[in-house]
Amino acid sequence: MGDKEDVWIVVPAYKEEAVIGLVLQNLMQTGYRVVVVDDGSNDNTAKEVLKYPVTLLRHCYNLGQGAALQTGISYALTFSTTKYIVTFDSDGQHQVQDIEKLLNPLRSGTHEVTLGSRFLEKNGTINLPLSKRIMLHLALAFSRFSTHLKLTDTHNGLRAFTTRAASKISIKQNRMAHASEILSQISDHKLKYCEIPVTIIYTDYSKAKGQSLLNSINIIWDLVRGNLK
Repeated sequence: MGDKEDVWIVVPAYKEEAVIGLVLQNLMQTGYRVVVVDDGSNDNTAKEVLKYPVTLLRHCYNLGQGAALQTGISYALTFSTTKYIVTFDSDGQHQVQDIEKLLNPLRSGTHEVTLGSRFLEKNGTINLPLSKRIMLHLALAFSRFSTHLKLTDTHNGLRAFTTRAASKISIKQNRMAHASEILSQISDHKLKYCEIPVTIIYTDYSKAKGQSLLNSINIIWDLVRGNLK
């Protein structure tokens, strides 16, 4: 693996047996280390993950994406060779080719955190559902107000951190409020950040899994409640 050992890709997963295999096939092309955190899935997610040369960590119960990310990041930080940590969703929406775009500013030393944005370029989203668009705009307004960070996309799970930055991030909000929490900590610690244009593809699978208007409303409520704690 050679110089590829300095990067860990953290993949939180919950009931993704249908797509996790393809996601891992694509990630294998990068040559980087991958850790999948199975967040208490009661399907065959773990069985599918074990088919690939990646690390599998498991939660006994479903704790939420924030908890899964924290577990994976903490694990990656235990390795002395780790320099960079990437977070990558398990539902097939993220594109592997965007990973290098996120890592380049970190390697050059100009930034400590890179945040993927689907709105920096015109073709950054494919098949974006209306309910998701509404939720993202509401979340953007809320997060920009609460964190004072000038961003175009505040709830994109495709991110990259230097180990110094990652070690300062402590995710306490287990569920969707973790996204705003990460941004708040970037602001609080004055970490050097930038947005990178990425492409998000909304498949029939991902849309069926959790893009309903009710789900979007629940996410917004989770964000508000998390900020009040």
